[in-house]
Amino acid sequence: MEDEDRIAIDSDADVVTARQRARELAAGLDLSSTDQTLLATAISEVARNITHYATRGEVRLRIIRDRDGREGIEVVAQDKGPGIVDLELAMQDGYTTGGGLGLGLPGARRLVDEFEVQTAAGEGTTVKLIKWARAPLRPALRSHRV
Repeated sequence: MEDEDRIAIDSDADVVTARQRARELAAGLDLSSTDQTLLATAISEVARNITHYATRGEVRLRIIRDRDGREGIEVVAQDKGPGIVDLELAMQDGYTTGGGLGLGLPGARRLVDEFEVQTAAGEGTTVKLIKWARAPLRPALRSHRV
């Protein structure tokens, strides 16, 4: 396993720091600029939920590799806030308890390759996101008969 970066999330400035650090890691894996933006946006969504609902928490970032050698960025956003009472409802587009547009969690889910939420009312929430680097395109195999 790779080293893990931990960013305390207490303010909007910390959200920006988490986004920037994720972009740096993603650029090191040759994620496209589009994928870097998608990842940074997903981090903004989940980290802003920390500042809005839990006041403070943390975002952990690390490079991961699967069994096939594919690399990606794993993001874990965790807080000890009030938790999510009805996760199924919270995952619906447009649902909000915070006066926003209700795009946070469902929006973040659409921006990454893997998404998982663990929550318990009164105990906090952990959101795990993974964005995988795309495999380089292989040139088409050309065969010639001799």
